[in-house]
Amino acid sequence: MAQVQYYGTGRRKNSVARVRLVPGDGRIVINNRDINDYFDLETLKLIVKQPLVETQTEGTYDVLVNVKGGGYTGQAGAIRHGVARALLGADPEYRGSLKKAGFLTRDARMKERKKYGLKAARRAPQFSKR
Repeated sequence: MAQVQYYGTGRRKNSVARVRLVPGDGRIVINNRDINDYFDLETLKLIVKQPLVETQTEGTYDVLVNVKGGGYTGQAGAIRHGVARALLGADPEYRGSLKKAGFLTRDARMKERKKYGLKAARRAPQFSKR
């Protein structure tokens, strides 16, 4: 018998997360590691769980994630986006609450490029009269 799975792809900065929701007991596995082993900060764990808490489905799905690129914060945001998209596949009724919370919107903020003549994106060399 084929097991029901729901897929969602989330992105944030340079991170891309491929999320799979499988009916289960609420385990979250990121790159074959438990969420507690992968993320040290409690805030990042909360960010990942936000869509599940919002839709009150925290203990009903196992979340299996492959994430690459970026740093830990970007990866947590990408996972949140992917989980929200996968939940839409599970039940379209969740759309209103997820959209109101802002979990379906792709965060478009990116790192600004460095400009020539400057030390960073906006940081100019120190000014000296002489």
